Amino acid sequence: MTSEIELLAPAKDLITGKTAIRYGADAVYIGAPKFGARSAVGNSFEDIYELISYAHLFKAKVYIVLNTILYAREVPEVEKYIWKLYEMGADAIIIQDYGILELNLPPIQLFSSTQMNNVDAEQVAFLEKVGFSRVILARELDLETIKDIRSKTNVDLESFVHGSLCVSYSGRCYLSCSRNERSANRGECAQPCRLKYNLRDGNGDFIVYDKHLLSLKDLDLSNSIENLLNAGITSFKIEGRLKDVNYVQNIVAHYNKKLNEVLRSYPHLKRASSGTSICKFEPNPEKSFHRSATKYFLNGRTEAVASIHTPKSTGERIGMISKMGWDYFELDVPHNLHNGDGLCFMSKSKDFLGTNINKIENQKVYPNRMDGLQVGIEIFRNSDLAFDKLLEQDTTERKIEASITLLFKDNILEISIIDEDCTEVNLQKAQDFELPQQAERNEENFRKQFEKTGGTIFEIKEIEILTPLPFLRMSELNELRRELLSKLQEKRLATYQRSERTQAITYPQYPEKELGFEANIANPYARLFLQRCGVKQFTDAFELEQPENAILMTCKHCIKYQLNACEKRQSENANFQKLKEPLFLEHGKESYRLHFNCKACQMQLSKN
Repeated sequence: MTSEIELLAPAKDLITGKTAIRYGADAVYIGAPKFGARSAVGNSFEDIYELISYAHLFKAKVYIVLNTILYAREVPEVEKYIWKLYEMGADAIIIQDYGILELNLPPIQLFSSTQMNNVDAEQVAFLEKVGFSRVILARELDLETIKDIRSKTNVDLESFVHGSLCVSYSGRCYLSCSRNERSANRGECAQPCRLKYNLRDGNGDFIVYDKHLLSLKDLDLSNSIENLLNAGITSFKIEGRLKDVNYVQNIVAHYNKKLNEVLRSYPHLKRASSGTSICKFEPNPEKSFHRSATKYFLNGRTEAVASIHTPKSTGERIGMISKMGWDYFELDVPHNLHNGDGLCFMSKSKDFLGTNINKIENQKVYPNRMDGLQVGIEIFRNSDLAFDKLLEQDTTERKIEASITLLFKDNILEISIIDEDCTEVNLQKAQDFELPQQAERNEENFRKQFEKTGGTIFEIKEIEILTPLPFLRMSELNELRRELLSKLQEKRLATYQRSERTQAITYPQYPEKELGFEANIANPYARLFLQRCGVKQFTDAFELEQPENAILMTCKHCIKYQLNACEKRQSENANFQKLKEPLFLEHGKESYRLHFNCKACQMQLSKN
């Protein structure tokens, strides 16, 4: 049996959604007008419907993000949203709030957001029994944990493979809500993790001053697709519902290529949608926004994962300064820099600085400012104007292969077309036909006109002519071709088969009997559902009542590890430094205490 593998891309809006599909995505996820975890990028129902219609032409899917926690007054509106989205043809909804499970739901597939703390087999098994079709795993998981989850469950597993990383376990971050009254679980995160902090020890001494100690590098698992596939992942997710079209073009094209390369060695697996996207440029993830790259914890804790010197895009390494004049520099390797490119670098004083190129003369680079530049400094390009222009002008298309057969018998011209998914359309034209004066030229005209597909989604790979054909004018041939392709496109939409949820919502025993505010219970519907699953004691969501001394973050990232101060690795670290605890992070007047659970290899943050 052939299994389907999915490349899942973000859709900020209708344009980026269509772009993602055109560049090879098998599915996209997009926010509804409200209730998505990126409140800044809601979309109208009209745009969502148009995206669904476009996606389904390629048998690609559209998932709707409804993954905020809900207040009681909002729940009835969400129920109406879900029914409307189902009737429009949406393939699934992504949710966090358990209260949705108490509603009168259509048989739309339910995906469990990573915000539901999907960190182990016990939680995933619970969600599978409830009736979720897919579980989106926490980004922090390593391959062995993913394999363990796969061995103990059958539900579809989705994993992030690229994009920005939250420093806290998703759904377990309350720092923005505490500082700015903007809840991450309500789609309003102010991203305080990207700010500068001081680190002070138990003696009151500064250990680190003015650095982005909570700001993580960006995820890039380009070269780990096969490992994830073998671990049990079937949906490979790109983060980025705030990213622009150029980002989507480049990153989707990159992963489309990577995934296709891997699947050549797995004949029992195939892509989950139809058509072929032939990229007309060489994708390069370093040319799109990224804060340098990390595999995070996929292979265990093997690297420092924070980008403490800057939360900005670092771009691609170009070379090292080998020579300088008063207004120019040269690099130690040949380069292809251009006028107007943006450059960035880390100064000797560890400040992250940037400049733009005024002009290039041979290998001499003349920037618009020389501040901080010295021989020995590494230069990165974080804005490549030539590449951006290439993307803007790119005409990559996604085509579905089709074959045409022509037969003339009993004064009836029969034309049939069948595409790669075996969708077939037949046309018959009966009239008083003329016979051609030149049969070969007439046949050539038929081939020439029916090979054209214009701006349609089809590519004609074969035309089979079974009998001599009658004479038709070019205008008549063109009209027949347009009608044929139009009917095939209509039939593809009409015959699209959406997978629906067949299991009723059930109430298995929840793994815990007591739940703190981290369960994010903000409405009585969620409370009722969990009570039916055996939970006895609840604490309201942080957004409803902020408890004193609450843990505001739970992180796999560890500042002690980042600073070579991890006691567990002391014997293997020649640069080990012992820090005097407790440790505190400070930003302005705000102070936060760090807690270290070394057994679980986690760091937590609370108000001082």
